[in-house]
Amino acid sequence: MFANCHPGPILVRNKYEIIYPLHYKCDSSSAHATQVHNSPNRSHRHQFTTSTTIHPRDASKHRGERETKTKHMGSLGGAAAGEKPHAVCLPYPAQGHITPMLNVAKLLHARGFDVTFVNTEYNHARLVRTHAAAAVSGDVVVPGFRFATIPDGLPPSDDDDVTQDIPSLCRSTKESCLGPFRRLLARLNDDAAATGHPPVTCIVSDVVMGFSMDAAKELGLPYVQLWTASSISYLGYRHYRLLMERGLAPLKDVNQLTNGYLDTAVEDVPGLRNMRIRDFPSFIRTTNPDEYMVGYVIEVTERCAGASAIIVNSFADLEGDAIAGMEALGLPKVYALGPLPLLSREDPPTPRSSISLGLWKEDASCLRWLDGKEAGSVVYVNFGSITVMTNEQLVEFAWGLANSGRQFLWIIRRDLVKGDTAVLPPEFVAETAGRGLMASWCQQQEVLDHPAVGAFLTHSGWNSTLESLAAGVPVISWPFFADQQTNCRYQCNEWGVGIEIDSNVRRDAVAGLIDEVMDGEKGKEMRRKAEEWRLKTIEAAKPGGPSRRNFEDLVRHVLLAKN
Repeated sequence: MFANCHPGPILVRNKYEIIYPLHYKCDSSSAHATQVHNSPNRSHRHQFTTSTTIHPRDASKHRGERETKTKHMGSLGGAAAGEKPHAVCLPYPAQGHITPMLNVAKLLHARGFDVTFVNTEYNHARLVRTHAAAAVSGDVVVPGFRFATIPDGLPPSDDDDVTQDIPSLCRSTKESCLGPFRRLLARLNDDAAATGHPPVTCIVSDVVMGFSMDAAKELGLPYVQLWTASSISYLGYRHYRLLMERGLAPLKDVNQLTNGYLDTAVEDVPGLRNMRIRDFPSFIRTTNPDEYMVGYVIEVTERCAGASAIIVNSFADLEGDAIAGMEALGLPKVYALGPLPLLSREDPPTPRSSISLGLWKEDASCLRWLDGKEAGSVVYVNFGSITVMTNEQLVEFAWGLANSGRQFLWIIRRDLVKGDTAVLPPEFVAETAGRGLMASWCQQQEVLDHPAVGAFLTHSGWNSTLESLAAGVPVISWPFFADQQTNCRYQCNEWGVGIEIDSNVRRDAVAGLIDEVMDGEKGKEMRRKAEEWRLKTIEAAKPGGPSRRNFEDLVRHVLLAKN
């Protein structure tokens, strides 16, 4: 954490597969991520469970109070007698992918599955450093939930505490991880009798880790893929081919990035509305017809057709048209289980609730600081786990916050400034003394749930988007890359909860948009819409709600199909 009274500039700064028993304690926050392009609620904190009907942003309640006491997530019902299912969960090794997969893993474990959660060795080492020994061996033991690791195939990094280069990580996992994953599955099955864990009965894999489909097919296992981004962005990736067929991509020259060409309307995009070229996921903004990430995302999204089922972290009221559009492309059944953090919460908490896979140490002082602030008075700023910017952009955001006159909580990762150390001028520190707090990471959902938070300055990653909707907090969006452009378009134009900052960020624009969202007429309408969406997230995740029904259908009809 960085004190706002600092007197000077602020400096923000093949192997074997290993299996670990689970001993985890802390909670986690996240933000969605993929690759680099230039250009993480309110009334009180909540503990959602699979059967909770409350939301903390009800201002009539004290923080942490529950409207409904509910039972734990259901036990296994449907497996053959004496047979216990065992799910291997394989996330893509970035924070914004790990967190939703962990939510799925918790749901399955609560449903009676043994779970093996597979991290890369690089991320496992980060978890150990972040959470100390409790990351792999602590006092709280969760029987039937353990971790394993596989190598990611990348050479050792000079900096072992940052998100790895995304294109390199995509290429490496695709080309080198199938063998280690096969060996891990074989070891889990060979050791089943000795360890007391059942053999593997199903695999739940991130779409981006699609190599694992081969291993599942070899073993004849149900194979479910989790798409961790928005359904609208999935369609955006799948329709890259449409852009190329119409001659809209790749770009003819780099001037098309800035001369207004990206504002060209793209009509008749199945499953999507009111799209421009700039609203498609950002990898398409290239002049290179052989751009690796373009071909890569087309390949992994098209390969989903071979899965047993697809999970999306969404719900029908939010993305029903896009989910239908996914199935219309020939995919298997798409199960909307969102918002996953709400669906997987337990009330009262269990040892499973405390499992955390945050790659950065969360600063608990953020919540204490918010406790002393008036309702709706704080701007929360977090650009997620992968977004990077120049130091000049950082300074523009800083002076925008300063000039707005608002109180703010700003999460500044050590690696937020690309290739450099983040430096905030001492004049900014002096100007904002007493009304700003800066930290390196936080419990984002709990921060957004705090009544003091009135607006969220965000990169519009999908986890952050859902968390802000679940909290009823309007957003000021600065999309950075990948799906964030698509999410921003829908936040601002379809869902009515967002307003966008130009990629060429300027302090006056930042201050003006903050004022508009906090006090302006547009801001009032955004808050009204945000509250409507908050209530819809509750309806989706409550007992008997569509996300809960979809999860039960997924378990019965897909994951237990072989049992």
